[in-house]
Amino acid sequence: MRRITWGIVMLSLVGAAAQAADLPSPPSPALVYSAPPVIAYFTWTGCYLGGNVGGAWASRDWNDQIPGDPLFGTDLGSYNTSGALGGAQAGCNYQIGNWVVGLQGDYAWSNASGSNSSGVFATLAPLVTLTDQSRLQSLASVTGRVGYSWDRLLGYVKAGGAWEQSSFSLLVGGSTATTASETRGGWTVGLGGEYAFLDWLTGFVEYDYYRFGTATNTFSCATCGLFAATAPFNIATSINVIKFGLNLKFGPGTRF
Repeated sequence: MRRITWGIVMLSLVGAAAQAADLPSPPSPALVYSAPPVIAYFTWTGCYLGGNVGGAWASRDWNDQIPGDPLFGTDLGSYNTSGALGGAQAGCNYQIGNWVVGLQGDYAWSNASGSNSSGVFATLAPLVTLTDQSRLQSLASVTGRVGYSWDRLLGYVKAGGAWEQSSFSLLVGGSTATTASETRGGWTVGLGGEYAFLDWLTGFVEYDYYRFGTATNTFSCATCGLFAATAPFNIATSINVIKFGLNLKFGPGTRF
């Protein structure tokens, strides 16, 4: 009897196992696709507006062009004028790979001034001590820029046209006798580095060299005791500038 009972139990287990084998397998959990994380890269493409401060050093070289002067053509000596500089700049950049090309305009005010006293006129009768003074009033340029970027760091060079505005004074015997002013064109080259602290804020340091060649400035001075009612001088000018500034960036990738 026991053998029969165990046989029935075994047959029941075998049958249950067979039925379980015939049942469909539970569905596998659905795969959920996750997009790769988006990495935000900084781009220099866009436009900017900002301000700068720095220092200017202008080299002046005066040459006597007074009609009838025995010292006509004499170099009265070179000297440097120095002072502060501050202004604004605006421009646009376009990035291609790591390379960045752009166009920029800037304008700055300055108080760079200096003077030089010449003793060459002390040998003439009447005795004359001539002092020439120069003051740089403003400086402007429109330049193209080419740079290479390492993500948020940009190194660049620039070149283009430049303009300067200066005032001049002649002191004869220690007293101001006459003045003149000019606006002159020239060229500039420079280099700098810029870093993006935020997507919309960058800072830079830059060195620029300006060359304005030689121009004649004529002073009206009938009572100067020189040799003519007008006193023309050739004045050669070159300027070195170091400046620091901040820019607000607008365009692609800018998040305020």
